[in-house]
Amino acid sequence: SMRALGAYCNVLSMERSMDELARLAGADQVEFRLKHLDDQRGRDVITLAAKNFGWTDWKPSPDRGRGFAYARYKNHACYLAIAVEVEVDKTTGRVRLVRANAGIDSGEIINPDGIKNQTEGGIIQSMSWTLFEGVTFDQTRITSVDWQSYPIARFADIPDSIDVAIVERPGAPFLGTGEGAQGPTSAAIGNAIRDCIGKRLTDLPLTRDKVMAALLA
Repeated sequence: SMRALGAYCNVLSMERSMDELARLAGADQVEFRLKHLDDQRGRDVITLAAKNFGWTDWKPSPDRGRGFAYARYKNHACYLAIAVEVEVDKTTGRVRLVRANAGIDSGEIINPDGIKNQTEGGIIQSMSWTLFEGVTFDQTRITSVDWQSYPIARFADIPDSIDVAIVERPGAPFLGTGEGAQGPTSAAIGNAIRDCIGKRLTDLPLTRDKVMAALLA
């Protein structure tokens, strides 16, 4: 699979739908999720990510958008929620992930640095998938044959800050960390773009050309 496991696209689809449902209901995206979630561990990571991001203190601006997403990986592993801020250059369509605040519950903490590092890497990888990566090809062959020709995030695209807060669960079974960040990150970025430009992009990757096409439509 070119886009990790199925959780990436599944969570992206579900959480952008949750975002649209919240908008249709005239509800805050975080409060809407909490209203429809009974799992206390899920509620805890949502509350933690939103608090650390400063969700309730958000001040809108024309070139910035915020997005939120949550998932329990494969419905039986780690819980992760993430809030992000993106910047959209409306003259070029370029999207930049400015900052991300994640909350994760992996069960009992065995190696906190490992959990944070894995989650930070997952956020960056998902950002690259979501904004840049796609195999290119012509009528006869694949044309993105090496890392020079394959579109992927560069150092200049790395967010200003990534914060990962871990929920402590002493004695609870370890749930793993793995690819818990990839799905929610993609959805949060897409939701933040929607928040900034007022239009929903659904065709991955969400490149500057697609953003400009949406802005000009």
